[in-house]
Amino acid sequence: MVKIGIIGAAGLSGIELLHLLSRHSNATVKLVTSSKYKGKKVSEVFPDLYRYSQSFKSNDAEVLDCDVVFLAIPNEASLEIVPKLLEQKIRVIDLSGAFRLADEKIFKKFYKLKHTYPELLKESVFGLPEFFRHQIKSARIVANPGCYSTCALLGLLPLAELLGELDQPPVIDAKSGVSGAGGRIEDESTNYVSVNENFKAYKVFSHQHQPEIQQYLNYLSSYNSEINGDVIFTPHLLPVNRGILSTIYIHFKVSVDRDHIVKKYSEFADRQEFVEFMGKSHFPDIKMTSHTNRCMIGIDCDQSGQNWIIVCSLDNLIKGAAGQAIQNMNLMFGLEESLGLE
Repeated sequence: MVKIGIIGAAGLSGIELLHLLSRHSNATVKLVTSSKYKGKKVSEVFPDLYRYSQSFKSNDAEVLDCDVVFLAIPNEASLEIVPKLLEQKIRVIDLSGAFRLADEKIFKKFYKLKHTYPELLKESVFGLPEFFRHQIKSARIVANPGCYSTCALLGLLPLAELLGELDQPPVIDAKSGVSGAGGRIEDESTNYVSVNENFKAYKVFSHQHQPEIQQYLNYLSSYNSEINGDVIFTPHLLPVNRGILSTIYIHFKVSVDRDHIVKKYSEFADRQEFVEFMGKSHFPDIKMTSHTNRCMIGIDCDQSGQNWIIVCSLDNLIKGAAGQAIQNMNLMFGLEESLGLE
């Protein structure tokens, strides 16, 4: 039985972790923290989590009797806590962006924060199981990917060896529900009045998932941003609770065989537990993946065979956060990858 702590358990990702772990047959939650709800019972604050008898402790509570800790807290808090947990020989799955980027300067540019433990960036494993399954199994610290990054990378990387043949960078037009863009804390941009019956772009050319997408395209495919250009990524805010739909535009220098592209996606999806390929000219919507750990993909091209559109959908709170974190935990502890996520 894997013994678990969740620091930041009262945020949207933390609540989703609690829901998913309540049906996990080989995991038990030992610690839940929340500065806001310290001392209150989980079931008192969130009645639908009635299975939990624990009370929330403060975020700086001592972590005892845990094999792994999920961090669902801001980046600066993760930077402070991760080294302490590793010293205690507790493995970490970090849902913040604190350990996703390899370059300290890029991290500072996009997160507006100086990285205080750059040596751990070299050790951290990017928690995208479809491409880092082997490394995740033995990792001390897993950096759970961003929701937009997961969607974009799963859409593009089945074409890994072909992406160097693009004559312009991918254009990723992504839309997310409020839980992905604003989280639980409401402000001017994510409160009900601003979001309802509205639709807008945000963080144009400044979103922290852009360098994350670019870093792993460079690392895992023939794409080279110095030659092919920087990925163009624009996130938008949808007036829905959850879900991401990404429409990705790519243009090849020459025509690419349609059957070859379809085969690449089919073979990739067949190897993965939580990726489904819908085929050519069939596209997912956000309802298809809502409340699941699936990423669904559809593709099509024009008559030239050069212009391709890839459409990907996932639930930003599950495959984009808590579900993927549990998928990573299962790998780290030698469990079935789908346990608790069926």
